[in-house]
Amino acid sequence: MQSDAAYRQLVAPRGPRGSRAAAQLRPDGSTPSAVARLSVGEWDRDMPGIAIPRPEIQLVARFGPSTRRGLDVHAVGARRVVQRKILHSGQRTVSARLHLGTSEAVLGVPASAIAGRVVELEDLWEAAAVRRLYERLASARDTAAAAAVLERALAERFASAVGQSARVQLALDAADRLTSAKVNTVATDLGVSERHLRRVFRETLGVSPKEFAKLERFHRALREARRGGRASWANIAAEAGYYDQAHLIAEFRGISGVTPRALLSELRGAASVG
Repeated sequence: MQSDAAYRQLVAPRGPRGSRAAAQLRPDGSTPSAVARLSVGEWDRDMPGIAIPRPEIQLVARFGPSTRRGLDVHAVGARRVVQRKILHSGQRTVSARLHLGTSEAVLGVPASAIAGRVVELEDLWEAAAVRRLYERLASARDTAAAAAVLERALAERFASAVGQSARVQLALDAADRLTSAKVNTVATDLGVSERHLRRVFRETLGVSPKEFAKLERFHRALREARRGGRASWANIAAEAGYYDQAHLIAEFRGISGVTPRALLSELRGAASVG
């Protein structure tokens, strides 16, 4: 296992305008893990936070006076739109983003069961497992150590689960192809009906194939726009898979509620959540 010291070395100390903010950690790679990305956040003043929607499920542990009993853990289901909130001074968070298709192995429920929802861990895990995790998190000396605790707990759940099912593999194979092909073409390539593929995909990943493809385009465009180059929105739209610039703007408005330029400006002044 990666040491807690190694986790700490990856924490970026400061965020927007000098405040503590979210920082990415490197998940442990020595054992099979359901965790794709770890991050921690510490805020020394109230500030706006913004959560970019993703199909992947996240586990979020929160520490601080704004939480019940000073500590809580929630599972955040697949999100389709940008969410905004105020991050309160003194709050600390540890977030673990799961790999696609691992929800049932880690949480005991398909992704569709919590899509668009925030669910307390107590409603998903047995009481003894929740209590053990809370005790370990409460004794962690800092957020980096808490990140190690959370990842180890998720790795234990993942390791004890039965191997990946055929429907999970079908959904993941389809997800790989949806970046460059339509649903009916993907279904034909995989030898299943379009109706069956849509049902399995939504159950396993928490979003429909169409919603997944839309989020993938959105993330490709956002990554390109945030690189700081001088690419035009028309070029970004073409590279990300939109029909044209108007298509990009319409989908950005649908997902974020604002234009692409307005979202970029907002992201520069807000902390990233998850």
